[in-house]
Amino acid sequence: MKDIINPPDIAIALKYDGQSAPVIAAKGRGDIAQDIIELAIANGIPLDNNPELVTLLSSIPLGDSIPEALYIAVAEVIAFAYLLSDKVPENFNKQAS
Repeated sequence: MKDIINPPDIAIALKYDGQSAPVIAAKGRGDIAQDIIELAIANGIPLDNNPELVTLLSSIPLGDSIPEALYIAVAEVIAFAYLLSDKVPENFNKQAS
């Protein structure tokens, strides 16, 4: 994932359990976006700088699952994050992949 040099306008955090569609766990603009990013960095959560995807995800209500139309784009981000972290989701079913 790319380093973020300037604080972005919008930040989105996703929650993924390996079984269900990812959920919008946090989102915000301005100072709240910066807080989300700083919290992710402090917890070793990889970041991705994808303005187009963030714009699409920002229209989804907090706590809602992402729509099926965004599965592939979000799956690529999540897969890369897991690759960087050398981890898989806790409930990941390898046979389903």
